[in-house]
Amino acid sequence: MSLRSSAANGGANVKHKVTSSSASTPQASQEKQKMLLASDTGHFSIIRALHLADLITELNGFCGFMSILSSLRYASGPADDYTNIYVALAFIPFGLFFDFMDGKVARWRRKSSLMGQELDSLADLISFGVAPATAAFALGLRTPLDTLLLAFFVLCGLTRLARFNVTASSLPKDATGKSKYFEGFPIPTSLGIVSCMATCVYLGRIEGGEDGIIGGSVGRDTLGGLLEVHPIVGVFVGWGCAMVSKSIHIPKP
Repeated sequence: MSLRSSAANGGANVKHKVTSSSASTPQASQEKQKMLLASDTGHFSIIRALHLADLITELNGFCGFMSILSSLRYASGPADDYTNIYVALAFIPFGLFFDFMDGKVARWRRKSSLMGQELDSLADLISFGVAPATAAFALGLRTPLDTLLLAFFVLCGLTRLARFNVTASSLPKDATGKSKYFEGFPIPTSLGIVSCMATCVYLGRIEGGEDGIIGGSVGRDTLGGLLEVHPIVGVFVGWGCAMVSKSIHIPKP
């Protein structure tokens, strides 16, 4: 989640307090974008409505989608060929880079938009929610209960992003107008899980690897395997709970 979202929520009170004219720039930019999006003329008016920061956000979503496709390629290919899964895991940090840069560009160009805020959340959900869960599925967390718990992780990320969009303007601010802290784990922190999965691939601790998935599975013989689950999926469950927590406050850099 880039820092541009709080700017869009807070309007002109966030980024630019150098002069009164610069302070009004974000609001004027938002109104211009609304007019372009609401226009009845021009099939491609949405292209003109996008800011440079919005295009960078789109690259975040692109990285997430390419990660998902690479995970699917690995899942449908030879289990001992790790090229596609490494590519899948590598795309996610690139998504984080673009997630960081869109906020930088928005502040540099003194432009923020409500559409950019929504794009940012959707791209984050793809890159840091759906993509890591898909990689985990490709690596062997494929039982019915595994997939249910992976879905829980993704839905927690979705809920956390929606809550941020609603509450960002009401969180305590510092002298520059930025929120002082994040409520719960920001969804890009799932990069920690991604790095752990990359380590497991390297060590062969995955389905089809030399030593199999860490912790193996339990419940294989219960209800015909319906309740079989890999305990390691609990990391995703715990991370999802941390994302939606209101008691966890992480200071913003």
